[in-house]
Amino acid sequence: MITLLIIDDHFVVRSGLVASLELEDDLKVVGETDRGEDAAVLFDQKKPDVVLMDLQLPGISGIEATAALLRDHPNARVLIFSTFARDDEIQAALKAGALGYLQKSSSREDLLQAIRTVAKGDCSLPADIAQRLKDRLAEPEITPRELEILTLVTRGNANKEIAATLGISEDTVKQHVSRILMKLKVNDRAQATAEAIRRGLVKV
Repeated sequence: MITLLIIDDHFVVRSGLVASLELEDDLKVVGETDRGEDAAVLFDQKKPDVVLMDLQLPGISGIEATAALLRDHPNARVLIFSTFARDDEIQAALKAGALGYLQKSSSREDLLQAIRTVAKGDCSLPADIAQRLKDRLAEPEITPRELEILTLVTRGNANKEIAATLGISEDTVKQHVSRILMKLKVNDRAQATAEAIRRGLVKV
């Protein structure tokens, strides 16, 4: 029997998960809460095999809750179950100690497989996300200066405006923008903006 603790701030989501998961003979939900701050206390009380953790929570985030839980309970097995799949959030969740990451749009079969995989102490990532993270590690890193310029690009600033804001020449801005496009593997500023948001390099 795999026991589960569900942390999600939407009552309907929690209720749906409990009803769906307990149709399985080998799964049992032993606790649930809508706040990340409760994770460690409930883990102590219920000692679940897997913690199913949302990212967007009132108070501390799912990533912060995961990090705090793993500090107190290094044996905790956390599966992030989120609406979002931004690269920076996935990387932060894994760095915090989560063993898996799955989007809420995934199929029930994918969720069941992810839970059973994490319960065994193995990592569970959808193939497309795993490949994206692998590719990202192999890519040249965006420098702090390039990130400054990329942020201004995403706000719709022209090269001349960026040059004035940062106190550098317009030619220098053009060179930086060219390198940014190359590193992000995109063709223009609009694509760079979309890719930067997808990767979580800039906040909208």
